[in-house]
Amino acid sequence: MLSFQQVTLRRGARKLLEDLSLTVHAGQKVGLVGRNGTGKSSLFGMVLGELAPDLGEVGLPKKLQIATVRQETPALDCSALDYVLDGDAEYREVERKLSQAEAEHDAGAQAQLHERMYAIDGYAAPSRAGRLLHGLAFEPEQQSQPVRSFSGGWRMRMNLAQALMCRSDLLLLDEPTNHLDLDAVIWLSDWLKRYAGTLMVISHDREFLDAICDQILHLERGTGTLYSGNYSSFERTRAERLEQQQAQHQAQQVQLAHLKKFVDRFRAKASKASQAQSRLKQIERMELVGPAHLDSPFSFVFAECPRLPNPLLNMNGARAGYGETLILSNLKLSLVPGDRIGLLGRNGAGKSTLIKTIAGAIPALGGEYFRDRYLNIGYFAQHSLEQLDPKASPLLHLQRMDAKATEQQLRSFLGGFDFRGDQALAPAGPFSGGEKARLALAMIVYRKPNLLLLDEPTNHLDLDMRHALEMALQSFEGAMILVSHDRHLIDATCDRLWVVTGGACAPFEGDLDDYAKWLLRAESKNESAAKPAAPARNQSPAQRKQTKPLRDKLKQAEQQMEKLQQQISGLDQQLADPALYNGPPTELARLSQEQAQLREQLDATEAQWLAAMEALESA
Repeated sequence: MLSFQQVTLRRGARKLLEDLSLTVHAGQKVGLVGRNGTGKSSLFGMVLGELAPDLGEVGLPKKLQIATVRQETPALDCSALDYVLDGDAEYREVERKLSQAEAEHDAGAQAQLHERMYAIDGYAAPSRAGRLLHGLAFEPEQQSQPVRSFSGGWRMRMNLAQALMCRSDLLLLDEPTNHLDLDAVIWLSDWLKRYAGTLMVISHDREFLDAICDQILHLERGTGTLYSGNYSSFERTRAERLEQQQAQHQAQQVQLAHLKKFVDRFRAKASKASQAQSRLKQIERMELVGPAHLDSPFSFVFAECPRLPNPLLNMNGARAGYGETLILSNLKLSLVPGDRIGLLGRNGAGKSTLIKTIAGAIPALGGEYFRDRYLNIGYFAQHSLEQLDPKASPLLHLQRMDAKATEQQLRSFLGGFDFRGDQALAPAGPFSGGEKARLALAMIVYRKPNLLLLDEPTNHLDLDMRHALEMALQSFEGAMILVSHDRHLIDATCDRLWVVTGGACAPFEGDLDDYAKWLLRAESKNESAAKPAAPARNQSPAQRKQTKPLRDKLKQAEQQMEKLQQQISGLDQQLADPALYNGPPTELARLSQEQAQLREQLDATEAQWLAAMEALESA
């Protein structure tokens, strides 16, 4: 479907890619990984025709429908729902022509256009757009609000929904999870598993890549290697290769010692916490993960905390919010050294509000709140990057924190975050998002905190830096509360999970897999509840009798939709098997055809469900 034949791409005098040859087949889901600057986004640019290779050829089928996420969103007056609907260009064109035919009373054209509208499932398009927005955390009332009323992060979500709305053959996603919370990432992963086209996605989120990808393209030193399987499979394969080649035995032993400490720490807790059980599954591959990151430029640890009071803080019946607006109530939380809490919950539920209250960025609105006098908080907020002095260098940022430290001491410390040589003296203003995030984390680590409050610390960080952060957190002695859409980081560093929902914060019994299942079940119920008929208890007996056939039809459609979704999920798993693509092409074609037929049946059943729902609402 998509081929690169001996492609070379230069940026000035530098060769980003050289003699790259690979083929991506229809229906494959390919994750692009590699350090920043290795050419991942440039490869997308060549596929889109925005960049031309200096040598070689990029081959694409004719009439290939490509969808990608726009990087800018104008301040439009149209609603969020209408903006997302614009993603289906043919639907909009048929809609426009149909309006024109109706105005001209052209019955023949109307008949043809209605037939085409039915063929492209256009009558269900608004419902489809609404489900996309709901999955990305837009409340029903927000969907009718103008685009200009949303902030930049929410507009990026709209751009993502618009790309998903397109009935594309090839979908290109560049860091799609950066502006999402964990709930939305779980929803997106589930949606992409069911996507029928070819997917190429750039991401530094290994759990996300594991969930959706059957191929990994690793870009490194100007070349690319295509690996079969998901990210974990790639990491194992690459680690095995490096293990055979590498001569850095001493560095490997240091890395493996960290990993052994991680294993021992959670093995002891395996009988006490279900979260430990899920992490024990990762241990089998841990010794191979280490070598895969031996050439990482990042290496740092949290220094021993000068004081570790017990408890660090207590909340009993505390309330959190802004002014007179109450967000969370009856908060009961005690933090002691060694606590590792992963904070879950839908965007806007109050996770950041709780973190800010604990950090003292906003005052508690009431209740009991005790903080030890020796509490030393390291707080990474979502706006931490904006608080850096753009004119100051990384070295100057640390010198302001510790005037007694020598320049060599500070330079050695900054080297662990890959601020070396002249970059340690360069102003932070022109830094990339990843470089600013690394500097903000370096400043937190340097403070030697005994409580870490990390609110989405991995945004902009590549896989090597995420791995270094994960390893550093393993040996951290204090307490930690982590908010992140990176499932792997939560899974690898947190002992307990808490959920913020409905104005409260409470422990979640289970691991992240259980949370994902719980979330998708709740999402399914919400989608059904989003378009309800009048409840039967509010209808008269005569009305209930009259609407019973419609309610029965609605129930049958829901059951059929669930059955079809299960069948499609089974086919998705078969199609994700890398061995399938090495076997007879007839089997791949058969499964793909069966999948397409089931999706058509699902779309038709959803249309029946929608028609029954509209009829029930009218009744």
